[in-house]
Formats: sequence, structure tokens, C-alpha cells
Amino acid sequence: MTAQAADSAVDLSNQDNQISYSIGVNIGQNLVSQGLMDSIAMDAFFAGIRDTVSGDLQMSMEDMMTALQTFQERMIAEQAAAADAAKAESAAFLEANAKEDGVVTTASGLQYRIVESGPADGVSPGPNDSVLAHYHGTFIDGSVFDSSIDRGEPVEFGVSQVIAGWTEALQMMKPGDKWRLFIPYNLAYGETGSGPIGPFEALIFDVELLSVTPR
Repeated sequence: MTAQAADSAVDLSNQDNQISYSIGVNIGQNLVSQGLMDSIAMDAFFAGIRDTVSGDLQMSMEDMMTALQTFQERMIAEQAAAADAAKAESAAFLEANAKEDGVVTTASGLQYRIVESGPADGVSPGPNDSVLAHYHGTFIDGSVFDSSIDRGEPVEFGVSQVIAGWTEALQMMKPGDKWRLFIPYNLAYGETGSGPIGPFEALIFDVELLSVTPR
């Protein structure tokens, strides 16, 4: 993907230009969020917009449909390859992690390590209870995708209203406990992923259970 910087700043002093610029930003954000920027030649992309406005297209509709079909097939193949790689990497990580000191693997495949224990007389939540918790979520490479700790605001939620790995772990924890969870994809966001989390991705969560509200 190539892009040339504008020769001069855009005049955004009037409302029409502000609207036009905002539409351009919105299109750009959509392209970025869909991971399409590396596939787009910007000169040709802008030429397509200009030619649509002028009505003087340089390709037939048939040729454009063929090009778009080729693009779709390429994207599907790339996504499948990325999913296969993520699945293999997640499996290898969990296999190695299971051998680390202090890591416990449950029958479901959930892995956890106790970082800090709360009062021994604490009561674990049941599946219908609500909890208040802090968490810090990362991919297996250590990059952060979500963190209530970073935001400085704990989150309240139902024990059964979260991913399966969390639901299982929370029912073993007591208030004051801090655990690190290593969650396989089938106990997280599965084969499809969600938001920044891709298909087949194992996830790591540092979870602190602050309190339990019985229901």
C-alpha cells in the first residue's frame, strides 16, 4: 500500500469541508479496522472514487466484479491461514505453560496459577451470583487487549455472563484471591474471535476477585 502525503493542509474552516473530511476519516477507519490497508493501492483507490463521480469508469462492471471476487478469495485464504497459525501457536503455548511451576490444569483445559490468596474463610461465588473484579487481559505475546486495572475501574458482572474460562475460575476463587488464568480458545472466544481477539486465540488474564453478591 502506498500513499502520498498531501502537498498542503486541507482547509477545514467551513462546514462542507469538515463534513467531507469526516466522511473520508470514517471510510479510512473502516478500512483500517477491517485490516484492508495493506491490500489497497491508494492511487487506484482514489481514482475509483474520482471516476465514479465523473461517470468515466476505466473498468467494465464485469472486470470489477472479477477483481472483487479475487480480493474476497484472497482475504478468506489469508484469514484461514492466520487462524491456523493462531490455533497452533495457542496450543503450543498452553502445552509448554502446563509444565510451568504452580500452573494447574483443570479437566476442561483451563490453566491457572494462584498469585495471591484472600482470607481462607471467604466464600466462592456460585453460577448465579454477581462479582466485582479487576482484570488485565493479554494475548500470549504479552500485548494488552483490555484491562480494568489500567482504567482504574473494577467491573461488576454475573458469573455466568462471561466466557466459560472465567465462569469456571471464578467459582473456585474467593474474595481477595488474585489468579492468573491461561484460557484456551474453546473456553474464550472460540473459532470466530471477538473485536481485537482473533479466532482460536488463547488468552491470559490476571484476575482479582474483590467481592461477591449472592443472587
